[in-house]
Amino acid sequence: MLKPLHLLTLKAVVRSESFALAARDLGYTASAISQQISALEKETGLSLFEREAHGIRPTAAAHRLVDLSAPVLAAMDELDHQVHELAAGATGRLRLGSFPTADVRLVPSALSALVETHPRAQIQLEEGEPEELITALGHGDLDVAVVYEYGLSPRQWPAGLTRHHLLREDLVLLRARGSGLSAQLPQLSRARWITSREGTAGARSFVRLCAAAGFEAAVAFRSNNYAVVRELVSAGLGAAVVPALGHVPDEGIEATRLTQRSAHRTVMALHRSENSNPLLTTTLDALRRAVPAGEPYLHPAPAE
Repeated sequence: MLKPLHLLTLKAVVRSESFALAARDLGYTASAISQQISALEKETGLSLFEREAHGIRPTAAAHRLVDLSAPVLAAMDELDHQVHELAAGATGRLRLGSFPTADVRLVPSALSALVETHPRAQIQLEEGEPEELITALGHGDLDVAVVYEYGLSPRQWPAGLTRHHLLREDLVLLRARGSGLSAQLPQLSRARWITSREGTAGARSFVRLCAAAGFEAAVAFRSNNYAVVRELVSAGLGAAVVPALGHVPDEGIEATRLTQRSAHRTVMALHRSENSNPLLTTTLDALRRAVPAGEPYLHPAPAE
């Protein structure tokens, strides 16, 4: 039978691609790490690392074994934690991941509700972009991930995840007040633009939106921080298209909802389908209730 300790060691070595670094992280000697990996290779009959002159390289089998063992190790970690929590009289732990804009507009209210109803629970928050959060979720490092998907840049979701729709955001066109720029996207082919970093879902969505309007945008500035984007727009340095959570009413900015097909972003909560954390349902309910009500560009999901 495979030993959880050996699988944890494999995960650490694959991540660091170094016996020495894994030993430092886990508190073992490099020799002990090497022995554990050798025992795992013998037990599985798999070659897990290619030994090279200046280091090691994980094989495809090693990566696959890490993926297969992730749910088991997550369950073992949760079991260990729950046993200690029961002994201490606490009520549990939940690890939540979210992207920056939701961390400003959604998560504080949800966390406040969780802390009020479960004052002795341990609630941990990690911030990241959807790709990072989904990876952490698959590795068992998160219980819930709040992520987004642009209508013009759909994602492929890994198997084994359950999705809960929280809200749909309109995409909003921002211009400096008094700039004279049109509120109609097709009329802005000569405008200077501000958008998110290249390669992001927001940037891909923007390119496709402009292409559908018949032009290629001249991008002057890029930032993933919507506060920065708004300040650049307010200073008259260009126009921008942002999701509704990234828009805050500003006297120096004119905002117009885009009506083009698929001009929206969907925000959802993900969790592993087999996750049995008792705080999971409470957290999902808190996230749904945290969606701002009555805002013109936000559309809460119907109650499940």
